[in-house]
Amino acid sequence: MERVDLAWQPSLLDGPVVEVDAGFHGLRRHALSRGAWVDHAPGWCHGADALFAELLSGTPWGPQRQVRMYDRVLPEPRLTHRWAAADAPDPLRAMAGRLGERYGVAFTQIGVNLYRDGSDAVAWHGDRVAREMRCATVALVSLGAVRPFRLRPHGGGASVGFLPGPGDLLVMGGTCQRTWQHAVPRSAGAGPRISIQFRHAHLR
Repeated sequence: MERVDLAWQPSLLDGPVVEVDAGFHGLRRHALSRGAWVDHAPGWCHGADALFAELLSGTPWGPQRQVRMYDRVLPEPRLTHRWAAADAPDPLRAMAGRLGERYGVAFTQIGVNLYRDGSDAVAWHGDRVAREMRCATVALVSLGAVRPFRLRPHGGGASVGFLPGPGDLLVMGGTCQRTWQHAVPRSAGAGPRISIQFRHAHLR
């Protein structure tokens, strides 16, 4: 298990109880090209800072994965962990249930990515399993520091961006994993961030 010792400042306005907006109030859909879309619901998860602290200390992070970049194998610039949905912490299982009801899919895998500072990042990509489906739904909940989240058409073109804050929900759907790519670029001076990811194996 990777030792994680990070300095971060929780919000004084966020409460200690972790719960989600079951009505998805404020959710807005952004249509992309070629059958792709992104939903954004600001502040969907209440108690985001309490959940950040729970996941930061309680997740068995690491060891840091190795990834191939061109002709070299390098440490992945973030820490990760994956659960089968049934084995994930209670708040994450509850989120998966609400999201499944909303989007009509059974989320079977829940993962967390820890960006320790602004040097941690993830390059342009589409989720590998979801790329094999005609349509797929991948949901993300952001905790901690605000980091840019960008999308661009696969093969090139103008990008679009979001700045998800603590507790924000982003859902990529339709053909997004096949026809678009997404990335979290490096961001100088940024604090730690955790991204929770919900994926499904098959459409109902």
